[in-house]
Amino acid sequence: MTSKADHSLDTSGLSCPEPVMMLHNKIRDMAAGEVLEILATDPATTRDIPKFCNFLGHELLEEQHDGDHYRYWVRKA
Repeated sequence: MTSKADHSLDTSGLSCPEPVMMLHNKIRDMAAGEVLEILATDPATTRDIPKFCNFLGHELLEEQHDGDHYRYWVRKA
């Protein structure tokens, strides 16, 4: 299952903490209920993005890992 995204954010090539900082900036400009698709290459995002969602109350709908590529779908609270 792949979630439908209203917005996308490509953080490929960036390392911690940049992907989460960019996620924070992007999600605050979105409306509640909208979905953001995040692309990443930093393995730290497997830890950081779920913690970000848990801490701020956003919903991590799905995550996929394919080699060095990570993809997440987050619904804004």
